[in-house]
Amino acid sequence: MIKKINIGSLYGVLLVMAFAISAFFIARLDFVKQLSLSPLIVGLLLGMVYANTFRSRLPESWVPGIKFCSKQILRLGIILYGFRLTFQQVAQIGLPAVAADCIIVSGTLLLGIVVGRVIKLDKDTTLLTSVGSAICGAAAVLGAEPVVKAESHKTTIAVTTVVIFGTLSMFVYPILYRLGLFDLSASQMAIYTGSTLHEVAHVVGAGNAMDPDGLLGIADNATITKMIRVILLAPVLLIMSYILLRKQQTADKTKITIPWFALLFLVVIGINSVLQMFVSAEVMNTVQSSINTFDTFLLTMAMTALGTDTGFNKFRKAGAKPFYLATILYVWLVGGGYIIAKYLLPIIG
Repeated sequence: MIKKINIGSLYGVLLVMAFAISAFFIARLDFVKQLSLSPLIVGLLLGMVYANTFRSRLPESWVPGIKFCSKQILRLGIILYGFRLTFQQVAQIGLPAVAADCIIVSGTLLLGIVVGRVIKLDKDTTLLTSVGSAICGAAAVLGAEPVVKAESHKTTIAVTTVVIFGTLSMFVYPILYRLGLFDLSASQMAIYTGSTLHEVAHVVGAGNAMDPDGLLGIADNATITKMIRVILLAPVLLIMSYILLRKQQTADKTKITIPWFALLFLVVIGINSVLQMFVSAEVMNTVQSSINTFDTFLLTMAMTALGTDTGFNKFRKAGAKPFYLATILYVWLVGGGYIIAKYLLPIIG
């Protein structure tokens, strides 16, 4: 799964690692925490700063190491992401959350593809932006990147859109909830929040803001709903891979390759689910904390590597279309998600 790299490209890996370590320290600063900017996003920003300043001085022999981080390290990070999830969480919150997530994810993907064609946005940016909005923000975009095989700057653009609208929602949802503009019960609000906000951090932030004492269970149930959405990443990637590669088949019937990292992601979730039943909570919390920190570091390295290949000129070239798409998807998430939570969930639950 992980390819060997030569000594020359090792410097590229070490460069990305140094940026990732810096991202971890910056993400711990109070004002950065208040913005809910994860190390992944900070790493992306550091990579972009480097891309637009000193990247031209980078020795060519270092480039394979950077690509190693944006490809192989990325896949390992997605696989280990499964240790954040269990199938018990799905059973805990029940059918309403699963149904809401499935409708939101499928609806967002279909709407994104249609809108992308209407505004004539390139296929790669359309898919990456749609997957990021539909499932789990930056992590979903990173997961889809090996399947779509997009250029690095398109991945960065997609991540940028989901970060902008996800961060906006983290502040808007609690305000509207306190004003009474969301006519939803606590359980409906939790599922609405978890099924429509982009990043896990955004869901946690918004949930805690709406229910700071945890008495209503909004934060916990919203997070579980969000995690169910994350689980859907694997089947979405498998289906996407099948459809894309079917279209690319040549006359010699080229075999369809399966994104094995998506299947291993599901396997890891299964392993984590089994361990939860046989290992004490105290031990599991310690192990999971270590694995999740390591995994976040790997994903930060991958995000940083993508950022180092994203010059501002590529943003200008992409134009406003990716943001038009993200805006339309955001309106659907807020409006469509509310309708689902308000009128469909009572029927299901």
